Amino acid sequence: MKADQHPSQAARLAALRDYDILDTEPEEMFDDIVRLASEICEMPISAISLVDDGRNWLKAETGLGVNEVPFENAICTHAILSDGFLEIKDTTLDLRTRDNPLVLGEPLLRFYAGAALNSPEGLPIGTLCVLDHRPRELTPLQRQTLRVLAKQVMAQLDLRRALHEAEILRREVDHRVKNSLQSISSLTRLQARRAEDPGTREALDIVRRRVETVAALHEAIYRAESDGVVAMKPFVEKVAALIQGSSPEGVAIRLRIADADISSTQATGLGVILNEFAANSFKHAFPDGKGGTLAIETECEGDAIRLTCRDDGIGFNGGRDGRSLGLTVMEASAHQMRAEYNLESGPGGTVLTLEFPADC
Repeated sequence: MKADQHPSQAARLAALRDYDILDTEPEEMFDDIVRLASEICEMPISAISLVDDGRNWLKAETGLGVNEVPFENAICTHAILSDGFLEIKDTTLDLRTRDNPLVLGEPLLRFYAGAALNSPEGLPIGTLCVLDHRPRELTPLQRQTLRVLAKQVMAQLDLRRALHEAEILRREVDHRVKNSLQSISSLTRLQARRAEDPGTREALDIVRRRVETVAALHEAIYRAESDGVVAMKPFVEKVAALIQGSSPEGVAIRLRIADADISSTQATGLGVILNEFAANSFKHAFPDGKGGTLAIETECEGDAIRLTCRDDGIGFNGGRDGRSLGLTVMEASAHQMRAEYNLESGPGGTVLTLEFPADC
């Protein structure tokens, strides 16, 4: 006997499709639930059955060997019309199932019990069901267990949907942040080109580079497999490329960066320190078109990471007297990173060393 259409069929199908679960690959969490249902109910067959339009698709099953059942053959189509639980002790005696091809022929189903999978709106999208080849009757404990496991299926489906929606939101936020940073960088670059005062142009270039460093950090965090963890090598290489783009003619950047993972907080501090060190070097160490090298090196020493920045310029004054905002910012960033900080400058150049714990 073919089941009637659910009275809220359109809304029910919309709820089902909102989970975006149909025709997806097997997932261990759902496979475990059907195996557990079979074991507790002592049934050879169990399935997570989703009742679609014209078909019955199985997200997980054991004992059947198929992932889809025609709508007219699916006993679950009757179960979603019940009050939340359907048990047919002998399918050959029930009007709804006695002419079912799966009862009359292979696999000779003789028992069915299904707990509805209800959306938060109370719409049945399918069932968690168990079946046998002989007439049976569930115990009260088995019935309750089937209901509880059905709720667990829905909890997993709801969690799966929430994670998917969160990922969509994260991508949208990433897109908006990226566009905003690009706009600020472009406007700053445009203003720097129009500025007549060299000091203004220099200040705007520093601001632009800081914004682009934030953009590089944002991209590194977004691409990281684990939230809040940044691969140090590509991040520092990106920051160095930004620094090179605004370096004086004849000043080269040399890198030797170790592979390591650092926290987003450490990456933020590192980006600030590299930018400020470079800005001070370009301003003070290489006057009147003097060429040279700015070297950035990192190495891992046990549970610590050591950063060394050095230039071969003429050195600069203003290290500890509080008059240099850039040096104050570097010290504050080092403190935020829980880093040991040392800066020395002399006629042979300036050397910054920074040692901080490998948090990741």
